[in-house]
Amino acid sequence: MLELQGVSKSFREVSAVRDLTLSVEAGSVLGVLGPNGAGKTTTMRMLLGILMPDAGSIRWRGSPIDARLRRSFGYLPEERGLYGKMSVREHIVYFARLHGLSGAQAGRKAGAWIERLAIGEYATRPCAELSKGNQQKVQIACAAVHDPELLVLDEPFSGLDPVNADHVASILRQLNAAGVTLMLSSHQMWQVEHLCGRFCIIARGEKAAEGTLEELRRAWPTRVLRVGPRSEALEAALRRAVDARVVDGGEGIIACEVPSSLDLSEVLRRLAAEAPLTHFERVEPTLHEIYVGTVGSGA
Repeated sequence: MLELQGVSKSFREVSAVRDLTLSVEAGSVLGVLGPNGAGKTTTMRMLLGILMPDAGSIRWRGSPIDARLRRSFGYLPEERGLYGKMSVREHIVYFARLHGLSGAQAGRKAGAWIERLAIGEYATRPCAELSKGNQQKVQIACAAVHDPELLVLDEPFSGLDPVNADHVASILRQLNAAGVTLMLSSHQMWQVEHLCGRFCIIARGEKAAEGTLEELRRAWPTRVLRVGPRSEALEAALRRAVDARVVDGGEGIIACEVPSSLDLSEVLRRLAAEAPLTHFERVEPTLHEIYVGTVGSGA
């Protein structure tokens, strides 16, 4: 388990992270979400020992993270960190050696990752000549080539087209299935919603929400109610049944936002008694909607 307890970090007058307490179960996938400047990258750099917290503690499997433990971690930074004149294969081998692999082990691992990421045609090319997406693949290989216990990924889908983003997501699922603990930050909600088991939303340096998607949904105060077919009679009945703004839901549907605690069985009974009704649906909030509602649309 990765544990952060009361962790804080400031840069002069700027408080980047404030009293953050967070745990990541071994073998799980945690998505760290938040707007730019929320403290996500600072948090990742602290748990990797790149930055030291001003207060609080960070532990992996109950022990403080030292240089020995750090070598069992992998890290994909958000910024491009490749040596432009080195070839793809040389680069992956170099990072494998930095993590203690022998020359032979590094060569085998590099070859396997080049095949896994479908970048064989670029293996001897200098990294500077690659597209942003292929550079990102090289960085992913460098982060994971030594079979880390914990893999920390800051914007892993940056620069990837949808096909390659799906391919990388599939690889991350394979790593997790093999026992690797993943902690990732991304603005690509459609990827993290299906990839992560738990989420931590950070806003203005503080934890704003945490839990599985189902737990976040249960705590969310509203739901969207969609009914149809649209008619004046049904719309009037809906306005009488719920105290909410009624809008056009598209495709002959009427929609409105209602409290999650609303007794929908009673609403259904009243609507069916007053107008023709063939569609009655309560829509759960998406991760994107929960995120925007938590951090604010202007964050």
